[in-house]
Amino acid sequence: MSMRFSVIIPVLHEAAGINDLLDHLCRLKGAGHCEIIVVDGSADQDTLLPIAASDVICLPSPPGRARQMNSGAALASGDVLIFLHADTRLPTDALLLIDRAMTGSAHWGGAFNLGISSGKWIYRLIARIASLRSRLTRIPYGDQAIFIRRAAFRNLGGFPVIPIMEDVALMRQIKKRGGKITIIPRPVATSPRRWESEGVLCATMRNWLLLAAYMLGRPPEKLARYYKIANHDLN
Repeated sequence: MSMRFSVIIPVLHEAAGINDLLDHLCRLKGAGHCEIIVVDGSADQDTLLPIAASDVICLPSPPGRARQMNSGAALASGDVLIFLHADTRLPTDALLLIDRAMTGSAHWGGAFNLGISSGKWIYRLIARIASLRSRLTRIPYGDQAIFIRRAAFRNLGGFPVIPIMEDVALMRQIKKRGGKITIIPRPVATSPRRWESEGVLCATMRNWLLLAAYMLGRPPEKLARYYKIANHDLN
């Protein structure tokens, strides 16, 4: 591959599954071209404690996904930064696909199609709608494994430190600057746990309404209050 990658994982109380995620990343094709940075936003750093791999960069951070991802990016050395949620798994050839999509192209960054790890038809429908939306708007969500050139990320000033919609805000900034965003037509595998904990229809409708309100100019600080009604944290 022509590029090196930094996978940045913002976490909050993910101790139970963190080593499974790290094992998954080590099995990716081209994993030797990749560094892994885990950024823990909890005061007790409970997700960092069980990490056994010595080559993983473990970083404590103030809470808040935007702050955590910016902290990880500040230490990253890869040509391309990949921001990965702790409950999302990449395709086994994800690094090869990103390398191919970004090498010698005008694209500043991108993401994958959304996939949800469930056989239920409602999740397949949600994933298809989300993938279609991101392909039409070129504004993917964070659970689609957003990636961006490190130089472009720093030029943009990183993620805006807002309590919600930081992924959408960054993608809008890329488009505003005239940068291109690619959507790789392969799905990640995201856990359905949030939809299951909140209720599929409630969580989906809430996400759509929040996105619409944000696009219409509602302050993310106010939108975060509605998000917290159904979530104990913003990670």
